[in-house]
Amino acid sequence: MRIRSFTPLCPPPQLAPKVASLPYDVVTTDEARALAKDNPLSMLHVVRAEIDLPPSTDPHSDAVYARAVENFKRLQAEGALIREHGPCLYVYEQQMGAHTQRGVVALCHVDDYDAGLIKKHENTRPDKENDRTRLTSDLSANAGPVFLTYRDSADVHELVAKAMHSAPVFEFTAPDGIRHAGWRIEGGNELTSAFGHVPAFYVADGHHRSASAARVARQRKAANPGHTGHEDYNWFLCVLFPASELKILPYNRLVHDLNGRTPEELLSELGACCEVQENAPPSPARPGQVSVYLAGGWHTLTLEPPANADPVSRLDVQMLQQQVLGPLLGIDDPRTSERISFAGGIRGTDYLKQQVDKKGGVAFSMYPVTVQQLMDIADAGQIMPPKSTWFEPKLRSGLFVHTF
Repeated sequence: MRIRSFTPLCPPPQLAPKVASLPYDVVTTDEARALAKDNPLSMLHVVRAEIDLPPSTDPHSDAVYARAVENFKRLQAEGALIREHGPCLYVYEQQMGAHTQRGVVALCHVDDYDAGLIKKHENTRPDKENDRTRLTSDLSANAGPVFLTYRDSADVHELVAKAMHSAPVFEFTAPDGIRHAGWRIEGGNELTSAFGHVPAFYVADGHHRSASAARVARQRKAANPGHTGHEDYNWFLCVLFPASELKILPYNRLVHDLNGRTPEELLSELGACCEVQENAPPSPARPGQVSVYLAGGWHTLTLEPPANADPVSRLDVQMLQQQVLGPLLGIDDPRTSERISFAGGIRGTDYLKQQVDKKGGVAFSMYPVTVQQLMDIADAGQIMPPKSTWFEPKLRSGLFVHTF
């Protein structure tokens, strides 16, 4: 696979904790506004610029993208983002509790994405892809990285370990307790060569960011009569992690109503299609089980895959969709339905209970997908149901920015 070193914009080490922000898509506007309050250096002012406009502002309005560009320029003018002195790669380490993962910060080529060598496992939502395409184009920058994984390589692992023998360029622990550290690799030719022997990359998190980068590149190509394929707009910002180091949490479901049923009626119909256990724990114990919160209590559903199931059909989220969400609750397309929302596992099962107790409906607590399942599905050219995986810890935006 192709990777490339680049000359990023980065915060000075002492400002990295202030600039680094959660990705745009894991916080609501209100949450982003609260996180960036009293911190004008937060990258949230770029990736969620509506927080600097009146609450009634449409987050997809021209004013939001204009403010994002203004804020991006301001961070550079104030020295919160400064240009590295030459091409480099980075090792980016994250630690959450006992879990540690180490990725290589680099650029990947959009042609490899379009050719399917950077493999996807999810479809994108048109509104979200349009939003990130507009932002990426207006900024002429990748403000947040795409989270990629690959099957472990001993050569890459050795070079990453070698790069970490020196002191990190930056190191801090964020308010959520996650530690972040980075090591600069001048040039990065050895790692570039080692990754050349890796057969494929997989999008773990950031399908909208990668799709929007590819769209912007196609737009720039169409507008450039002298296009060669080597222009910076052909490359997009990624962090590449070995599969063995990744941690996937469940991606849970909240259906906002019972599709005209009472809780008792829904439980009866669930019992007709699945094995149901009452007084169950809020998290399923194994694959094939889903914990359901309904009418003040937890229940366990046991789902069975169809005969001769393919890799997607064996997923718990797909079995739940085919056996429960579609036929019983009328959620025919979870990508577009406004009657369903999704909650990353980092929020915990208490969040699911609180939402149902407050607003009604029903919650489904899932068992997490494995990295092997993700890669098997991508290798088969299949697509997971939307919101199947929640990776933790999340990559921070603002620590590395690729401009073009």
